[in-house]
Amino acid sequence: MKIFKIGLPAFLLLIAAQVFAGSASVYFNGDILTMEGDKPQYVEAVVVKGKKIAYVGSMRDALNEAGANPDIHDLKGQTLIPGFIDAWGHFTLIAQNTLAVNLGYFSKKPPHTTQDLIARLNAEARPFNGWIIGAEYADAFLTDGPLTIAQLDEAFPNQPVFVNNISTLTGIVNSAGLKKLGITKSTKVVQGMIPVDPKTGKLTGELIGSPNISATAKVFGKYSQDLTMETYRKAERIYASNGFTTAQSYEVTLEDMRNMRQAVDRNVVSLDLIALPTYDVVDQLLATNQKYPFGVYTKGDGGFKVAGILVSTDGAPQLRLAYFSKPYNDTTGFPKDWRGMAVATQDLVNHYAKLAYEKNIQYYGYSNGDAGIDMTLAGISKAIRETGVTEDRRTAIAHSFFIRDDQLDQYKANQILPQFMPNHIWMYGDVYRKILGEERASNMVPLNLAQTKGMQFGIHNDTPSSGPSALFTIWTAVNRKTYGGSTLGSDQGIDAYTALRGFTSVPAYQYKEEANKGSIATGKLADMVLLDRNPLKVDPMEIKDIQVVKTIKKGKELYARP
Repeated sequence: MKIFKIGLPAFLLLIAAQVFAGSASVYFNGDILTMEGDKPQYVEAVVVKGKKIAYVGSMRDALNEAGANPDIHDLKGQTLIPGFIDAWGHFTLIAQNTLAVNLGYFSKKPPHTTQDLIARLNAEARPFNGWIIGAEYADAFLTDGPLTIAQLDEAFPNQPVFVNNISTLTGIVNSAGLKKLGITKSTKVVQGMIPVDPKTGKLTGELIGSPNISATAKVFGKYSQDLTMETYRKAERIYASNGFTTAQSYEVTLEDMRNMRQAVDRNVVSLDLIALPTYDVVDQLLATNQKYPFGVYTKGDGGFKVAGILVSTDGAPQLRLAYFSKPYNDTTGFPKDWRGMAVATQDLVNHYAKLAYEKNIQYYGYSNGDAGIDMTLAGISKAIRETGVTEDRRTAIAHSFFIRDDQLDQYKANQILPQFMPNHIWMYGDVYRKILGEERASNMVPLNLAQTKGMQFGIHNDTPSSGPSALFTIWTAVNRKTYGGSTLGSDQGIDAYTALRGFTSVPAYQYKEEANKGSIATGKLADMVLLDRNPLKVDPMEIKDIQVVKTIKKGKELYARP
């Protein structure tokens, strides 16, 4: 690392800066990684004036640009990079989960056994809406196996308890919870299941798919606008403490969108908030305004905006709901030759892809298995043929977990951006080996293959479906370690710089914000994050341990590590 030696004029300026408050800020004496271009580029200093970057370059010229009495920020050898941009996640769910006990692997005291989990619920939970609520639970991380209804009944015989899985698609309640929800063996299920123990003939307390989604809504219920705004403040702190300056929430309702906009308008939240509604919600928006301003911020270069339209084709692969062209290797509990299932018809995908291209609404696909990806690709290809649109619309498909080589070629040909979620390698890599076999598991999230094809791609956390740390996800993209400690598909790992681009310059491009965000460059917003170490210079296995020291949003400090 190059440490800039300050001469006498600069030293005198430093002394003056301690006495007079300046209109400009100068950042220097660290690794300032601009994220401009395909290769790492460093500069000596950055000047910020107001909410924008005024200069990037040498320290001497930075001092000249800053003018009299600037605020001097000595980075002390730490690393300054652009703020992280959330390309795919659930800001509103993160906010809601602040009302629950965080039982995740990324929490301050992650439970390692079911007794640890129950002890934390006993010690930390405060009944909300009549419930004890736990969130971010993952049975794979417990050494003594999954939580059971018997354990919850023993610990909470009369108090309804709901423990939501980190996937948000499954959860478990105790007997008091089943009673409060009105769930019995005769409860009808549209998508998903309410399992019965074959030995006892009683409900296991597990809720899978739509029953869990419905239960989540009932457990949290409706709460005041003031409490909603307070949960948003807490969610912002989670994002900012992990270096994010822009957050997204997909699968939002009209109410979510109103709340997000109000949080920004009332200055409750300083992050830029991006909503991504599903196709049915988009229909409602267009019914009231055929020229609804998709992709336009409420405050010009920031605030709140609705990104586009979301269409999903299939579900979670770890639950064997992702849609594949070939059967799962392990179909226990499912029909023979189970390939997963589509959650939309091809006609529906075709309809909304064409609508998006006709009306210039950014299209976001959500596809996990290769057959699900085929559906999205077919819809997009048909839309391009029928509309004649050949320009880059910044179409994106998340999570693209099990994309094939030939499908990546179609992404490239049709200018589709893959949005990958590497953390599934760490969380479920060992599960995928079992249910899909070594070959398919090893080729999931093929980052190196995409890079070899000359494609750019984003990476994301899908928080709360995985932890909120961008650095942990970058670590996974580089090292491809599973929770069990093995390496899955080592040939698909990428370098740290390319992974960093997945959280900075690439999502800025995805949102059509590359003129304002994604790199440290003159004229762009001063959205930056200070790290205690440089991800490009530490041992790759240490990347996940790098700490966010400070997060700066539009030139103002949004978070400082205690």
